[in-house]
Amino acid sequence: MLKIAFHPIYKHSLPERHRFPMEKYELLPKQLLHEGTCEEQHFFEPKSASIEDILAVHTKEYVENLTNLTLDKRAIRKTGFPLSQELVDREIIIAGGTIEGCQYALENGIAMNIAGGTHHAYSDHGEAFCLLHDQATASRYLQKKKLAEKILIIDLDVHQGNGTAEIFQNDDSIFTFSMHGKGNYPFRKEVSDLDIEVPDGSKDEYYLKTLKETLPDLIEKVQPDFIFYLCGVDILETDKLGRLSCSVEGCKERDRFVLQTCHDLNIPVQCSMGGGYSPEIKIIIEAHANTYRLAQNIYF
Repeated sequence: MLKIAFHPIYKHSLPERHRFPMEKYELLPKQLLHEGTCEEQHFFEPKSASIEDILAVHTKEYVENLTNLTLDKRAIRKTGFPLSQELVDREIIIAGGTIEGCQYALENGIAMNIAGGTHHAYSDHGEAFCLLHDQATASRYLQKKKLAEKILIIDLDVHQGNGTAEIFQNDDSIFTFSMHGKGNYPFRKEVSDLDIEVPDGSKDEYYLKTLKETLPDLIEKVQPDFIFYLCGVDILETDKLGRLSCSVEGCKERDRFVLQTCHDLNIPVQCSMGGGYSPEIKIIIEAHANTYRLAQNIYF
């Protein structure tokens, strides 16, 4: 059965007209239930990640300042969110959802987190709506528990996984692959193990050709025991924070190819949703929902 991490805390209250579409975390599960892609039994309510697991990828000073709500104003501004206890609790639960999802992925081949994909969280600070790095935390958890040795992180959000690259910059056991918009934030990019910069305005054909020519050979080279997939839908032409020109169908084909590849190679995969900032919320929900529809069709 497809298992999906979801907690009501994912939909966090923000100031009016804030540009982050927090309502998607509430609407996406409702859509999946309404259309019959999922039933209530597919969802599980995750517990908080342990501070010990979080400290495996974040510095003690940063975690203490975050959990004690003592970050300075500049550090808070970089995150893009007003700092609060509920926000910190939310971030810790999201990381917990990705960790628990890994266990389900090992059992079933795949697991999903309605939130997560917080790839702009660095070891010592947060930025761009990311405070704690869920997939990095889960990667270290898998290794600590000896559930995986070699891990591949596939990041297809339109923005480079700069925090991912920084956290694992000196770690050969975790391969970081980011395929992102060349002209997008972050404008000073970090160095992943493999970065592919997609030119502004690239459409489905170029994007999918590049991915399909890259991923199979990369997996063959890395030989991962486990894959994390960050499936942001901000590659869409409609996205207000992206500069690519992919269609909803192109985004769906991207997800189909990645999930089918993981399935065919029998490599467990955990999926975190990542970004999506199209002005019409229905477009964001449709693009995210496609990932779940495909997971059900391919794996179950």
